[in-house]
Amino acid sequence: MKKWRFDFRIWHWVNAAVVLGLLGTVFLRETLLNFKMTKEVVIQKLSELNIEATSVQIKALTKAITSPLWEWHIILGYALTALLVWRIALFFTQSGQQSFLHFKEATLHKKIVKIGYAGIYMTLLFMAVSGLMLEFHKELGLSNTLNESLEELHDLFYNVILIFVPLHLIGVIIAEIKDEKGIISDMVHGGTQN
Repeated sequence: MKKWRFDFRIWHWVNAAVVLGLLGTVFLRETLLNFKMTKEVVIQKLSELNIEATSVQIKALTKAITSPLWEWHIILGYALTALLVWRIALFFTQSGQQSFLHFKEATLHKKIVKIGYAGIYMTLLFMAVSGLMLEFHKELGLSNTLNESLEELHDLFYNVILIFVPLHLIGVIIAEIKDEKGIISDMVHGGTQN
């Protein structure tokens, strides 16, 4: 019998791609496609071409350049929400419970890892719910103050994921090298139940 079911493995890798995509859109939005920096490039290029534009036109051009990236962030946010619903359903399978089985018998290190996974699932759930609330704030009738506070929390929790991803990768590599040989390949081909 396989340790990790096919549907759980698919979920894992699709979730990894979506989370990395979400992180990537934020990274690009904060760096290369930053609104302020992009606006300066638009102003400079228009000036080089001897084209005069109003501030409204410049803002519209800048938004046209940066908006598609944010649209991808929103689409990936919907995908994350769907993946979290799928993960909740998977929790009721043996593979889905694998990370949380035998908690009392686990070493302190394994307990910390299991708690970390529970924490990241809760963080992802918060990110998905808060992202949906931000996207539909008008429909939900959220005040501007509440919306701004929610956006600040959403940004704060983003940092948790930003820290988790490299820690997860480093932890898996160390586990593969030290005492859990095959942990990476098991998530590819399923492994065998002990």
